Amino acid sequence: MPRGKTTGKVTGKSTRQLLFSEALQQQKHPSAEDSPPLPCANMTEDIQGATMDRILQEISAVSRKLEGMDNAMVALTAETRSMRLDIAGFQSQMSMLDQRVPTVETQVAPWTDRDLELSHLRSKLTELQDKSRRNNVCLLGFPEGVEGADIFSYLRDILPKLTDVTFNPPP
Repeated sequence: MPRGKTTGKVTGKSTRQLLFSEALQQQKHPSAEDSPPLPCANMTEDIQGATMDRILQEISAVSRKLEGMDNAMVALTAETRSMRLDIAGFQSQMSMLDQRVPTVETQVAPWTDRDLELSHLRSKLTELQDKSRRNNVCLLGFPEGVEGADIFSYLRDILPKLTDVTFNPPP
């Protein structure tokens, strides 16, 4: 098998890890034609240092995200407390209203009876007014107030003249 190529077997390692391990094996077993070996310790230290720097950067990024999440949790906690206080206030107002409603209902109940009685009395009043108007006689063509203080004597005198009828007993 030529060196530098992967075998194609699934080993659970990434291609990068396989290439790195093969490069290390080449350095341990140099061929006779190759140049003098490179310092292996420096290369692994450089790779380990770069890996450590990358890990530290990721840890720092995660730390910043956690701080942001912590600040958001503090804000949510404060908002939740505020909502709890608002809900408690609403509950006390509702309990006061629940106590007042039966009182108002007992006060309003007689009003409905009074409304029924009032509408009944209004209908009776309208009926009485209509009946009293039906028996009224209205004479047109006479000026207002011509009859004077005694309407009956005025009518007794004027009706026989207007109708040319003599009344036997006078009206």
